[in-house]
Amino acid sequence: MSDRFDCKNCNESLYGRKYIQVEAEPHCISCYDRLHANTCQECKEVIGHNAKELFYEDRYYHEHCFRCFRCDRSLADEPFTSQDHGLVCSDCYCNEFSSKCVSCDKTVMPGSRMLEYDGSTWHEDCFTCHGCEKPIGAEAFIPDKNNYYCVPCHEGRFTPQCSHCKKALTKGGLTYRDQVWHQECFRCSGCEAPLAGQTFTSQGEASFCVKCFSSLYAKKCSGCNSAITGFGDGKYVSFEERQWHQPCFKCSRCSVSLVGSGFFPDRDQILCTDWPAG
Repeated sequence: MSDRFDCKNCNESLYGRKYIQVEAEPHCISCYDRLHANTCQECKEVIGHNAKELFYEDRYYHEHCFRCFRCDRSLADEPFTSQDHGLVCSDCYCNEFSSKCVSCDKTVMPGSRMLEYDGSTWHEDCFTCHGCEKPIGAEAFIPDKNNYYCVPCHEGRFTPQCSHCKKALTKGGLTYRDQVWHQECFRCSGCEAPLAGQTFTSQGEASFCVKCFSSLYAKKCSGCNSAITGFGDGKYVSFEERQWHQPCFKCSRCSVSLVGSGFFPDRDQILCTDWPAG
């Protein structure tokens, strides 16, 4: 007599029938489905032995029940996430919770490269310079009203340019005669010494340090033979095509100052009225 081969639960013979082992014990299909099969989280029905079962976070689903609760698409082979109300496909999640690119108005997908600035979001390739229209990416940029510029475009459009080197003045600089210079570019037209912070003057369109201007253009004092530059006190006396610094305008004989006093010329000399003409 052969050994019995019965269902562990109902004791019916399993010879010639399908069965399922549970902890090394055979069960007929009916007992297995009733006692050991999982219940679908979605439809609350038993997931039978011959149904495809999906498992997520301690919950079981029929394959056909594993769907997005918003659009009802199958999630069996799709990326998804979980919310309080159920499972959500990535498209529905992004449409509701992800930011939209302010340039193309499309969803910025989680994990994609993007840029955020002042409460707005862009795809990395959509954040472009208003001037050259090239993507700015991780480079420096300058906002101007509702537009954004890469540094070269902003400097070319809006930043003053040095009158000498024609490059943008991004910091510092000085202004003279409605023109701007880098401090290091504002130099004497004669010796090229820097003029920033120094006393200087101009002749026509050119600027000169005191030394170069005195050497090239200033008239000579008839008293000391030094240049009359107009710097410092700056006052001088002119008489018959000759000029004197005020301190140098004095009697050739007694050296009394003639500024504001009567005088008369005597050949190359200037004399006070106390001296008779020679």
